[in-house]
Amino acid sequence: MARHFAAVLILSGHAQALRVPRPQLRVAGRARAMMNPRGPAIPYALRTSHSTLYATDAAAAAVEPEPQQRGLKAILASPETKKVVPLALIFFCILFNYTILRDTKDVLVVTAPKSGAEIIPFLKTYVNLPGAIAFTVLYGSLSNRFSQPQVFRGVVSTFLGFFAAFAWLLYPNIGSLHPHGLADAAQKILPGSFQAPIAVIRNWTFSLFYLAAELWGSVVASLLFWGFANSVVSVNEAKKYYPLFGLFANVALVFSGQFVRIVSKLRAGAADPAAAWGLSLKLLMGGVVASGGVLLGAYEYMQRQVVTDPRCVDPSTLKKSKTKTKMSMRDSAKYLAQSKYIRDLATLVIGYGMAINIVEVTWKANLKRRFPDPAAYSAFMGAFSSTTGGVTLFMMLAGQRILKKFGWGVAAAVTPVTLLATGCVFFSLVLKPGVWAPLCGALGTTPLMLAVLVGAAQNIASKSTKYALFDPCKEMAYIPLDAEQKTKGKAAVDVIGNPLGKSGGALVQQMLILSLGSLAACTPYLATILFGVIFLWLRAARSLAGQFEAKMASE
Repeated sequence: MARHFAAVLILSGHAQALRVPRPQLRVAGRARAMMNPRGPAIPYALRTSHSTLYATDAAAAAVEPEPQQRGLKAILASPETKKVVPLALIFFCILFNYTILRDTKDVLVVTAPKSGAEIIPFLKTYVNLPGAIAFTVLYGSLSNRFSQPQVFRGVVSTFLGFFAAFAWLLYPNIGSLHPHGLADAAQKILPGSFQAPIAVIRNWTFSLFYLAAELWGSVVASLLFWGFANSVVSVNEAKKYYPLFGLFANVALVFSGQFVRIVSKLRAGAADPAAAWGLSLKLLMGGVVASGGVLLGAYEYMQRQVVTDPRCVDPSTLKKSKTKTKMSMRDSAKYLAQSKYIRDLATLVIGYGMAINIVEVTWKANLKRRFPDPAAYSAFMGAFSSTTGGVTLFMMLAGQRILKKFGWGVAAAVTPVTLLATGCVFFSLVLKPGVWAPLCGALGTTPLMLAVLVGAAQNIASKSTKYALFDPCKEMAYIPLDAEQKTKGKAAVDVIGNPLGKSGGALVQQMLILSLGSLAACTPYLATILFGVIFLWLRAARSLAGQFEAKMASE
């Protein structure tokens, strides 16, 4: 006890001469000698019965080792915390920005002059796709010339600079930048069904913003962040912390959605709606730039304090890049034709992509009818994003129990069944609003507003079940396959399934819009196509469930 007390006082900055009575000293010395017979020898001054104990720093170190740190301070000082906390902050800022940008891009293109939700399929095909290809080529060139940290800083800074320039330079001057005269002349020559593709050119700055917002999600979130995270996080750490990043994503969704809603309501009811929306846009992009500054600050901290710390990142560990099996479109088609298992898995991916594309565009068309003012539209989208984040958090917690209790087949069917049930109600409200008039009267609302709310619930439910159940089930389906089937099967699904899922719905809508003239005229056909897609999706899920369970049972 005496020695421990002396060491504690010295470590706390109170190195003083301590007089220890002989009986206490002898008992303490014998107890220590019995517990640690091979420990350091007790100095002569401590063994002399008539001596006075003078504790010094050296004596304290010989008597008692420095106690280990405990509690919050020790947790914050640990190498894993030093690495994971700034990494989680970077991820939070990226997704905070992405939600703001995603909601804002829809407001801009849907509520633009002589535009509407019909413009979205054309943007996805003729703006996003070429833009993604061009950036892929540019990114490869940048990666060959510059280091990865330089590419990260340069790409993120360029995005932030564009968003700031859009709010403060481009948007205030859209009257002179947008070629309305040329677009009006083209619209007189071309059929009325070409209004949507003409709107892409008419509002070209909005189309450019739409592309930049989409690229922020695919480039900064998927490519840059996960590339950096995988280079500094070990496999064991990834198993512990990557699932938590999914929770961070939905927390960011809640915060950013509330930010959008609050900012959009600041100037509600203003005399000049255009000027009010311009101010809201500056505040929203100001939030994006501020969050981007925090993002870059956390990244710089990791480059200086984490990447260079051998306790956090082992310098002797060489990260081996994973060799992906690249397959051409023809090879992928052949592989899908040969394997029923992979073909069913691709059908799941294609089904979700087409279904969500169809319901989102139809819902946003009705959303514009209900909220033609950009500020009101943006406020609704902010509340929608926050609700999506909260529901997804709940579903992620419930998803594991559903998988464990009901199995893969039921879990994989939750998303298409949700889309089917909500789709029936939503499209009946859009196509047969008179049937719902008595209920709307009792609720004190209109069929249009009820359709908007049901469509929002449909999107929230489908996305939350997708993140919590569909994605885990899709990845689990690869587990019982052998190495060759895993690599070739995933490559085939990536080459054919993902592009068809993302662009298939857009292409179908484009053909219908060009043929029938408007999205409203296409709605009955879109509803029929949606239910057909979901039927094929459910049939593939049922077939895949039997094959999956058989493969798991045989292992």
